[in-house]
Amino acid sequence: MKVLAIHTSPNSDGLTATMAQMALDGAQAAGATTELIHLCQMKLERCRQCEQGWGLCRREGKCVIEDDFQAIRKRIGDADAVVISTPVYFGDVSEVTKAFFDRLRRCERHSDPSALKGTPVLSIAAAGGGGGGGPTTLVNLERYYAVLGWPVFDGMTVTRRSREYMLIAARAAGEKLVKHIEGQG
Repeated sequence: MKVLAIHTSPNSDGLTATMAQMALDGAQAAGATTELIHLCQMKLERCRQCEQGWGLCRREGKCVIEDDFQAIRKRIGDADAVVISTPVYFGDVSEVTKAFFDRLRRCERHSDPSALKGTPVLSIAAAGGGGGGGPTTLVNLERYYAVLGWPVFDGMTVTRRSREYMLIAARAAGEKLVKHIEGQG
């Protein structure tokens, strides 16, 4: 059993990253192997919308851009579950999250069959600043997941004010995610 977390904040030790790590700690406590990807440290370009919007991604489920995207996609495919932890910017996911999911959904939508379809996902929306926008961020993530065919295991929002108890909740969610996949809960 492998759980992969992708955190998408430029801050490698802030709330977004800490929540992702706590979910992985819970998954590991339940017996899973874990991996954390810091998406902002990867080379990742935005979609070029080649060939009037649909290029190789539509024909073959592949992207023409040579960066870290395909390696991340493979790591997702090797995982049994995914944790997505994004900061909340203007009531939405971070820009790097958008760039990644825009490409992923184009490629996976036309992959037959999609190797990623059915991958359970735990969503975390970390609203630092004023603390708002977490629920709309979760809704926007679910729109990406719908195209990918990812069932939502759970979605959680966290703010600076709720940090202390939400860290405990993230760890519990990671543990429960593994038990759910193994059929124990």
